[in-house]
Amino acid sequence: MDKIQLLPDAVANQIAAGEVIQRPASVIKELVENAVDAGAKKIQILVTEAGKTAIQVIDNGMGMSRTDARLAFERHATSKIRQADDLFHLNTMGFRGEALPSIASVAQVTLKANDTDDGMGTVLRIEGSELISQQNTVCPRGCNFLVENLFFNVPVRRRFLKSNATEMNNILQAVHRIVLVYPDVAFTLTSNQQMLMSLPVANTKKRIVDVFGMKISQHLLPLEVETSLGTISGYVGKPESAHKKNVQQYFFANGRYMKHPAFHKAVMSAYERLVPQGEQVPYFIYFKVRPEDIDVNIHPTKTEIKFQDESTIYSILTAAVRDAIGKNSQATEINFDVENRPDIPVFDGSEQITQPTIETDAMYNPFMETPSHAPSSGSKASGGSSSGSSVVRESSLGSQFRESSLGIGNTKPQQDWSKLYEGLETTADKQDAQMELFDNSTLNAFADGVTQSSAAQQSASQSAPQPAAATAAPAASAQRSNEHYQYRGAYIMTSVSNGLMVTDQERAHERILYERYLNNIKTRGSVSQKILIPETIELTLAEMLAMETILPELQSMGFELSNLGSGTYSIDAVPAGLEDMSIPRLVSDMIHAAAENETSVADDLQATMAATMARKAAIPHGQVLTNEEMERMISSLMACQNTRYSPSGKQIYTIIPHNAITRDLG
Repeated sequence: MDKIQLLPDAVANQIAAGEVIQRPASVIKELVENAVDAGAKKIQILVTEAGKTAIQVIDNGMGMSRTDARLAFERHATSKIRQADDLFHLNTMGFRGEALPSIASVAQVTLKANDTDDGMGTVLRIEGSELISQQNTVCPRGCNFLVENLFFNVPVRRRFLKSNATEMNNILQAVHRIVLVYPDVAFTLTSNQQMLMSLPVANTKKRIVDVFGMKISQHLLPLEVETSLGTISGYVGKPESAHKKNVQQYFFANGRYMKHPAFHKAVMSAYERLVPQGEQVPYFIYFKVRPEDIDVNIHPTKTEIKFQDESTIYSILTAAVRDAIGKNSQATEINFDVENRPDIPVFDGSEQITQPTIETDAMYNPFMETPSHAPSSGSKASGGSSSGSSVVRESSLGSQFRESSLGIGNTKPQQDWSKLYEGLETTADKQDAQMELFDNSTLNAFADGVTQSSAAQQSASQSAPQPAAATAAPAASAQRSNEHYQYRGAYIMTSVSNGLMVTDQERAHERILYERYLNNIKTRGSVSQKILIPETIELTLAEMLAMETILPELQSMGFELSNLGSGTYSIDAVPAGLEDMSIPRLVSDMIHAAAENETSVADDLQATMAATMARKAAIPHGQVLTNEEMERMISSLMACQNTRYSPSGKQIYTIIPHNAITRDLG
């Protein structure tokens, strides 16, 4: 019995819609690209409930006749190509003929189209790939698409849609990818009858500024290179514009947005050693190549493009970005005041120059009651100090003491003043000895020093109560010494029962502060602290939408923000404890983190705020700690709920087993 059969067109269209139409932003992308291909110079986009309820795209392009309007909703019906060879000479955004039938298979579509100037056009209505009606109507030249109740007949797909804020953010991204490459077309975007975007006809840089605000204008460097393979133009950001999140990065090839990891790497390689590791710079780069040198027919979304000679373009792109950075880099100019400057004689080389000599008194000792140059003090000078480093240190302190207490002009030595330095020499030498052991990685001496203090501590630690959280790290808390050693100002080395624990001090401090801040926020809330001079933050359209969603939560946590208009907010107050941080960067990071997460906004903001505060306030690598500070940090870490990982998910400490140390040392 035959089992293979042709699928109905409605089913085939729904299968195709699974790849082409994934969310409301996909519908807007396909309809706007069709409008651009139709030669429209003005395109209006209207959405309701982030496109879930309704999407409308109106253009003034060439329009469609009655027959074309009906045929456009059939599978693989297109005006862009006629034969297979046309795929290698594409100059349009669309070409497959899958978008409109895919949209009509999962939504209720109403189309008004007119390809004449007499005002008489056609209107047709389709639901789930089924033609409901078609009749004549009065409408201007162009097309008017109304897409309602997306995924009305595929409830599973509709349930997978994200929140309105997330879907609206996806719509903005889809619109940005089109408006940035067609500055000669005017666009408007309206959401729930509120105008979000109105872009007049402009040049490329003006369009970028209109979309992302005036702030980005001062960070853009022009890029222009023309080769036999094509033209590369656009703008790249200055090194100081680098950020970790929400960086605007766009590639366009022949008027089409594309993703290209290799070319992204080429751009970032030009910024090597110019920006901090992990940060990105904005760029807007446009490729103009021969259509036959690229292949856009790789993925249904047409965002992946294959270039014929990618390695050469990679090298050209890297060189072009480096050239743009080099040409537009501005070195700081220092103008010295030359007024009343002394005359410097010109060296003629005739005079013989002898090297100056310095006379020193080897018998001088600042701790002696009488000057060291006296004959009677010779024997005493030889035993006045125990180390050269201590003499230099205490000589400096003695000089400061004499100048402050005795006066500059008093030459009479202070009697018995060396008692002020009792104990200081021993402490200083002890710290120097610890750092010397530490820097030279003398693990044998380190083990001996730890063992002595561990034996004295062991009996007391057995009777002392252990923190409840110590069970999370039994190896680290079983036997901890009071002596800690710091390695290169970044790692704390501690002897434990089963080996040597090496702790990243920055990550450990970040974990301690994170749990402390989070607990304070949840239990007692935050107290607002007014800022003497309010700071401002400029937001893009997507950030403004996210700000409106989380603004009540920010205010409940102690932030006070005022809307100044045009995407600018004034930060008037912040939670106490954040005064010394970069408040605009902090607010920006919280907006992005909340927009990316779909869980509770309040919980996310609290965790984000605690993590951001902890990251900003944590001691950095390179800060030298005393033994008491290291002891407190390790004890506080062992009392945390999570002792193993930092808030960012990085490992805090590792333990080198004792048998590994003894094996390596023989």
